Amino acid sequence: MDGAKIRLSAKEMELVTNADWILTKNDIIEKIKSLFAALQEKMADHLKNISSQLPAEVTKLPPKISKGENYNGLPYLVLDYPRLFDKQTIFAIRTLFWWGNFFSITLHLSGNHKTLFEKGGVSVIEFLKDQDFYICINEDEWQHHFDSSNYAPAKKFSADEWKVFIREKPFIKLAKKYPIHLWDEIINKLLADFKNITGWVILNSPNGEKDL
Repeated sequence: MDGAKIRLSAKEMELVTNADWILTKNDIIEKIKSLFAALQEKMADHLKNISSQLPAEVTKLPPKISKGENYNGLPYLVLDYPRLFDKQTIFAIRTLFWWGNFFSITLHLSGNHKTLFEKGGVSVIEFLKDQDFYICINEDEWQHHFDSSNYAPAKKFSADEWKVFIREKPFIKLAKKYPIHLWDEIINKLLADFKNITGWVILNSPNGEKDL
């Protein structure tokens, strides 16, 4: 390739000669890590109170915060807690920050954990609708964007459609997103939905507590 033809636009030249925006970006990422660290402590306190009602293996591993630079070209941070990922089964609640897009929280179940959930006697679909949750319709369970190819609003599902969907789908992902501008409220909002999600799991397990 002819190097002389590789040119920078005026905007690109402005950015590449200015280190401040990268340093600011790094500061923001560190603040998000601190936010997730504070959130995971509150999540851990809640799980202590309900751990006996959850599958024992899902609470064994500590919370994990990880980050990356290129989910569809943009930086992200992830908090996985609880987290159980193996070839046969998944039980995870994933909190995500995606630069320029949103915060989100997702319940991800497959294998025997998905089977236990689908056999429960209590449907959560009406609550999912009321709380503006989305249901993953993609065949790829590792996509996290909210485009229509990946998530559909729970409001589009009838109770009967939901029952068929969770029975036939090899995995379940239930997710909610929050605008980044809700920064000052985001810990409380994420924690509230974390409590809702763990409550759904308990209610939909075969021996779930029915008075939650």
